[in-house]
Amino acid sequence: MSDYVFGGADLVGEQREAMQRCLDPITFARLEALGVGPGWRCLDVGGGGGSVADWLGRQVGNTGSVVVTDTVPDGLHAGGNVEVRRHDIVTDDLPEAEFDLVHARLVLLHLPERRRALARMVRALKPGGWLLLGEFDCTTLQVLATNDPDTGAAFARFHRALCAVLEQAGADIEWGVHAYQAVRDAGLVEVGSVARADPWPGGGDGARWLEINSRQLEDQLLRTGPVTAGDLDEVRSSLRDPDFVVNSYLTFSVWGRRPDDGGGQVTR
Repeated sequence: MSDYVFGGADLVGEQREAMQRCLDPITFARLEALGVGPGWRCLDVGGGGGSVADWLGRQVGNTGSVVVTDTVPDGLHAGGNVEVRRHDIVTDDLPEAEFDLVHARLVLLHLPERRRALARMVRALKPGGWLLLGEFDCTTLQVLATNDPDTGAAFARFHRALCAVLEQAGADIEWGVHAYQAVRDAGLVEVGSVARADPWPGGGDGARWLEINSRQLEDQLLRTGPVTAGDLDEVRSSLRDPDFVVNSYLTFSVWGRRPDDGGGQVTR
């Protein structure tokens, strides 16, 4: 399994909070559309700061349960019907045919072994259970508005360096596009996908998330190029300016259902 490039302790709490504010509304809307409700048994893989697990716990109620996993589960909190487990989705087994829902957000794109991890998640579904993935196409980050063309050029260099660092760590930076095919190949049916991008103005949660990433990965970004230390200073300043606006990564929600007993073939 590759090292998660954003996994250092510095700024990780702020990173998770910004990410959750950007993505939780998208995730929760899709989970509601899948019908998550009382009595469901759910697995949240790579639970991060725990906001999805907490939301699921409220939805499934006392008759349901939630297992939330992470390789470093320091940001997760057990309680009530939510159980926390230290778990690596690439190397550690899961119970088979156990869950009504398996969810993972921004997990598989970072893993060179993403297809193996996906197969493990699919096997953990009960017949009829749902898988939901939240994934990015990282190539789509672009400047929408700026008062200074030079700042736009500096941001473009930052983005190219960021994508290069992710790829060097084993990420598929277009995994959001590839996930639909992968879910279908894994044997799921009723496969669907929606994608959206939102404006991220300077000073907002999305811009703050990008600024945090620029600090978490500063050494790797400068080693990789073409971004410079001066570029990073300029980008960080712009990301606090409401007149500087970028579009978010194109965010894909991809889902599929494990066939009922006797239908379909789940990949092992």
